[in-house]
Amino acid sequence: QVQLVESGGGLVQAGGSLRLSCAASGRTFGNTAMGWFRQAPGKEREFVGGISWSGYSTCHADSVKGRFTISRDNAKNTVYLQMNFLKPEDTAVYYCAADRPPSTGCLRSLSDYDYWGQGTQVTVSS
Repeated sequence: QVQLVESGGGLVQAGGSLRLSCAASGRTFGNTAMGWFRQAPGKEREFVGGISWSGYSTCHADSVKGRFTISRDNAKNTVYLQMNFLKPEDTAVYYCAADRPPSTGCLRSLSDYDYWGQGTQVTVSS
């Protein structure tokens, strides 16, 4: 069982930055792929970034590529999402997700993940 708790969301002006954190519990954190998704009001949840268990493989949605970076620190059981050059269209609830361990690779689909956090709100003002 993996439990996930996101933090770091908030209100920021366009062009600003935020760093989201996802703290995971469970002994198998370092043995599973992780990801970030987001959901804006009235829209479906969409993929933002994914990272392999080792951290060597990452992937990002085209809409955030070059602006957002996913990373992880297995010693701290934490996954991060660094968000730079934020735009109003980035406004959403951001969710951390974990695959059932053991797993590897960069996973992009909602159905790839078995565990979800409660989400953290990110609001970007114009």
